[in-house]
Amino acid sequence: MPDSGQPRYVFREDDHAIAVDRKGRRYLVQLRGSETFHTHVGNFAHSDVIGRVEGSRITTSRGHRLLVLKPSMAEFTRLMPRIATVIYPKDLGAIVVHGDIFPGASVLEAGVGSGALTIALLRAVGESGSVVSYDVRSDMIERARANAEAAVPLGYDLTLKIGDVYHGFEEKELDRIVLDLPEPWRVVPYASEALVPGGVFLGFLPTVPQVSDLVGALRAERTFDMIETIELLERPWSIDARSVRPSHRMVGHTGFITAARRCEPAPRPADTAPPDEDEAAEAAEPEDVPD
Repeated sequence: MPDSGQPRYVFREDDHAIAVDRKGRRYLVQLRGSETFHTHVGNFAHSDVIGRVEGSRITTSRGHRLLVLKPSMAEFTRLMPRIATVIYPKDLGAIVVHGDIFPGASVLEAGVGSGALTIALLRAVGESGSVVSYDVRSDMIERARANAEAAVPLGYDLTLKIGDVYHGFEEKELDRIVLDLPEPWRVVPYASEALVPGGVFLGFLPTVPQVSDLVGALRAERTFDMIETIELLERPWSIDARSVRPSHRMVGHTGFITAARRCEPAPRPADTAPPDEDEAAEAAEPEDVPD
């Protein structure tokens, strides 16, 4: 959306807003001047919000007060229109950090889905970087395009392609490859050729057998090292006066994040050098014996 000259914290036509009721329920709305938003706590005109600043409070037709803010990335990705289940915010943050997605990076993504990860990657690479995202379904591509355009400012470099990366891709000299696919191990040979030295390959998978297959393929390729897998669990807390306790619900297992670095090919087992002096000395030490 073109800059109107107003501060970014002022709501404008076509902006997204979240309305929060007294119980903390959030409603995502795109502001159109002539429209009305309907909720079970009453209705409000979009024009009641346009021109106000973030953090304002409006009153619905039933007398309920709503707090209005521009959505954070976590809120937008949870509430945005979707076709497929999106990656949770807790995992998006970890993917950006463990994938070392930096401003100016050239990133290939596959398994675009509804675009939550695409948005996170775009925000991380900034205007100086680029993201190429693949999916085999045209409806996913269009949904991701719409969500990305709503969440990321104009000028960011996003290319969306219909294609199956299991059969390869044309991009080369990539800094990062990020996959949300059922069988990412099929992409490992192509990733080895396309990543720059030191580049990061990252896969997001829901099950242990899939992780095992991916790690096995990365090791067998020999051009990947520093292979690590993590799982994140998120437990909110309820803080109310003297009542401080974990919330009754938590975001448990969602998926495993596996990252690896593109390196010089590792030596084969037969070519492995003998243990260094420290390892040899440690092996020679007697085991501790109880008194």
